[in-house]
Amino acid sequence: MRTALLQSSGRPGSVVENLKVLDEASARAAAAGAGLLVTSELFLTGYAIGDDIARLAEPADGDAADAITETATRHGLAIAYGYPERDGGRVFNSVQLISAAGTRLANYRKTHLYGCFERDHFTPGERTVVQAELDGLTIGLMICYDVEFPENVRAHALAGTDLLLVPTAQLHPFQFVAESVVPVRAFENQMYIAYVNRVGQEGEFEFVGLSTLAAPDGVARTRAGRTEELVVADADPVLLAASREDNPYLQDRRPGLYGSLV
Repeated sequence: MRTALLQSSGRPGSVVENLKVLDEASARAAAAGAGLLVTSELFLTGYAIGDDIARLAEPADGDAADAITETATRHGLAIAYGYPERDGGRVFNSVQLISAAGTRLANYRKTHLYGCFERDHFTPGERTVVQAELDGLTIGLMICYDVEFPENVRAHALAGTDLLLVPTAQLHPFQFVAESVVPVRAFENQMYIAYVNRVGQEGEFEFVGLSTLAAPDGVARTRAGRTEELVVADADPVLLAASREDNPYLQDRRPGLYGSLV
């Protein structure tokens, strides 16, 4: 699965402009042979936009989803995008995966909200493991802070996730998460992790970029810098199978000893 990571903050506050940025990036990703494009957290609207989050929030099957479906089918690649999801009177920090055929495959709501800003604007999700099948791989969905909880990623490993997509809005000075934590999570859980960040200054927040596709051997197959860019790398099922054969973490677990964790 050739995977494109769109490291961009888009145009905060403008869904129309962000859809254009996504369309342009999809064309470049498809030209590079990618079958999947992943955006940053809340890419559709912007992150630091205050109460506009609620105003711009849409249902999972809203107008923006229709527009992204058209983009996915026209360019022939799947798209996972971050957006604020409205469900009645509640707003969730969500990521949705749409296939190259235009099917809405999965929608995940962030379970671990970070800081007062997110807790003031979003309702936490309650479902930890959300997956879909895409081109022979089991795709898992997660958002930013969620990946910093080892139990979360291990739950995906036990459920068979091959490639975990993590749109993020990682802030300075926590760049060690992209540089160190994410590759370790990939190694200890024997999966690929696509960690896709925002970049630059946005309101009071400074996003650090450093988006990466980390492999099950703990090595970054690609890593972006600190500016807006599109990077591409492969999630190789052959390497994944060989790595799982060699690494006994999941087989050597002793769950009966871990009851105190929950």
